[in-house]
Amino acid sequence: MALVFYILRFVPEGNISGDGPFLPDRSDLLDALWPRTWQVLLVLAVIGFGGGWVLAGRMLRPLRKINGVARRVAAGSLDERVRLAGPHDEFRELADTFDTMLDRLQGSFDEQRRFAANAAHELRTPYAIERSMLDVALADPAAQDIDRLLRRLDETNRRGIEVVEALLALATIDAGHVIERTPLDVAETVAEVLRDLRPLADEAGVAISSVLGEGDIDASGTLVRQMVANLLLNGIRHNTVPAGWVTVHTETVAHGAVQLTVANSGPVVSAELLARLTEPFVRGVGRVGTRSGGPGGAPVGSGLGLALVARVADVHGAALSIAARPSGGLIVTVRFPAPGTVAPAAGR
Repeated sequence: MALVFYILRFVPEGNISGDGPFLPDRSDLLDALWPRTWQVLLVLAVIGFGGGWVLAGRMLRPLRKINGVARRVAAGSLDERVRLAGPHDEFRELADTFDTMLDRLQGSFDEQRRFAANAAHELRTPYAIERSMLDVALADPAAQDIDRLLRRLDETNRRGIEVVEALLALATIDAGHVIERTPLDVAETVAEVLRDLRPLADEAGVAISSVLGEGDIDASGTLVRQMVANLLLNGIRHNTVPAGWVTVHTETVAHGAVQLTVANSGPVVSAELLARLTEPFVRGVGRVGTRSGGPGGAPVGSGLGLALVARVADVHGAALSIAARPSGGLIVTVRFPAPGTVAPAAGR
């Protein structure tokens, strides 16, 4: 309409002289234009509303699908996914992001369920063993070796305490608390843990050697100490070979990073088990029993040692690497970033 009126500005007003019986002026053209203009506008309005309705429906269809999946997920069906087909536009990116979020949520919930089930099993086992030993002792007190019974009860009770302490430690890291970092000498921390655990290694018949190079990091002393203790205990407890050994090495590497390496002898670890060692309650020697098969019979751990190591490394921004030795045992490497290069982190 604007274009038509613009053109009509150049048509002169009044009668136009020229050859022919009749030459229309501007008023005649406007009289002819107005009815047809409204007719065209009416047709365009119908086409516009109808076409817009269809196009809006096609454009909003992905949103309706995403909303439907969200409703079913909210009702408890975590295996639902959008899986939107079509071009890689904004709706496709939104759907893919939503599916990725659901994958992570489902994995987290599945992990929590497995963790709860394993925790219940691990906590029930020592108490079931204690009850069984006490029932036998009460049934025939005269035939019992009291010293042996007390030692077995003590070992089983210690195992239950270790599981509870490990669960509390893991829950504290995962609770979202901000990790307080202070300057820490890794070599000094490792030396302290070695002094505490050397009697246990001697009892188990495992030789410990260390090469401790200086290296400073910004970290939580409590958590790093617990990480080192778990790595050493893992090496001691799973040394089921004669003349078992554990080596500890700390050094400052490229770009000021500090690397901690703990290697130990032991049984050959399969690739399948290696990939699952940082999951809670996974052990290379199984779940049953209170003492390992090593020379000294070191107590079997809770199965949370490497899981705690992985979480402590995660909250400190450290890189964790676990490799199996071809002749048996593991090599665990933790590389801490240089001081001042990582912002304070929180547990998940």
